[in-house]
Amino acid sequence: MHKVDLFNSMGNTLTTFIPNIEGRVNMYVCGPTVYSSPHIGNFRPAIVFDTLRRLFIHLGYEVTYASNYTDVDDKIILEAKRLGVSESTLTTNIIEEYRKLSAAMGCLQPDFTPTPTTCMDGIINYIKDLVDNGSAYSVDGDVYFRVRSVKGYGSLSGNSIEALEEGARIEVSSKKEDPLDFALWKKTEEGIKWDSPWGKGRPGWHTECCVMINSIFKGCGGYIDIHGGGFDLKFPHHENEIAQSIAHNGNGLAKYWLHNGFINIDNEKMSKSLGNVLLAKDVVSTYGGIPFRMMVLSSHYRAPASFSDETIKEAGTKFSQLQNSAKKAQITLQLMDIDPETVVSYDESRFLDAICDDLNTPNALSILYEELKDLNNALRQSPNDGTILLERYQKLISHASILGITLAKVSLSSEDKELYQAYSEAKKHKDFLRSDELREILISKGVF
Repeated sequence: MHKVDLFNSMGNTLTTFIPNIEGRVNMYVCGPTVYSSPHIGNFRPAIVFDTLRRLFIHLGYEVTYASNYTDVDDKIILEAKRLGVSESTLTTNIIEEYRKLSAAMGCLQPDFTPTPTTCMDGIINYIKDLVDNGSAYSVDGDVYFRVRSVKGYGSLSGNSIEALEEGARIEVSSKKEDPLDFALWKKTEEGIKWDSPWGKGRPGWHTECCVMINSIFKGCGGYIDIHGGGFDLKFPHHENEIAQSIAHNGNGLAKYWLHNGFINIDNEKMSKSLGNVLLAKDVVSTYGGIPFRMMVLSSHYRAPASFSDETIKEAGTKFSQLQNSAKKAQITLQLMDIDPETVVSYDESRFLDAICDDLNTPNALSILYEELKDLNNALRQSPNDGTILLERYQKLISHASILGITLAKVSLSSEDKELYQAYSEAKKHKDFLRSDELREILISKGVF
């Protein structure tokens, strides 16, 4: 099996991936908080980790992939109140929008998409366990985690207890024993809430992911291979997840921690204050989901990705070229009575060497575009036996699929073949009226 090197944020080192269980990969990626129509930045982790998942599947691993939707949050309560709808109505609608958009971007749907509202009993029991073992304490209906109860806090983000202590500010009315402690349960009178041993309230964000990972991956003790998310989640979210898992399970939750960079707009940070936030539905509607995916993958996942009119249009042009050449190859092969789906062997070492080097999608895309040129050369040469054309076509669609670039399939009936041959003859003899007529018929059949 081809080795995969990944940059592990835990230790900041490039490391050869070795799964906890041979032949299996367990992955969890932090998903969006579903309170409003998602912006394009929400989809970078979805695209990045979907590509990693596809790579592992191609290499022969059995992959279990989970990504949550956070459907309990103050922002959700405020937005639902503003719209005059229930929190569940709002979150259900946003989740459905996110699913449709991620599918349009070529993302496979996760094997599991847990939400805190469906895991509440487990969340409450998890917090109770932490209180019972002394890692957490309750004060007036709130529950806090004792950060100093675990060793190594800050190992992921590089924030030492001493450095955090210097920057901490504790309010006079604070209920915390220590300003570094974080909330596991919040007493509340407003919005959605649940009964608990500490009174009515709702959970803290950091605990939710721990419990969802525990419930999905209980067969491996809640210790997974890969935990992913954006750079902004490294601290405090992921750091606090690790602390709770150490206190509850005796492990650090994940062996490899991977973090993706942000998406900039015209080389500026995307933010509400700058007024440059782009909604994903608008970008997909204008440019298409796959061109957006290709634009994202044209930057290394740990570097910023730049969205601009130029970068998205360039990606759209490349996608059209891939689509057109793949269609031509399929048609040409079928006219030779060769099934384009016939599996043939080919050398994919260059492509795999690139993408297995810390998911270097920019280099992998460059090789894919070289393979596109090779395919076009084979089309121009029109080999009599079609062997070279089939090999180059198979290589192209396989590597495009690893990157999540799904190319349309064309299946010709005997009638379609006759029409296409007639169209080619009309073009050859410069009978443009007839060729245009036949072309329109072929377009209606999805051949063009």
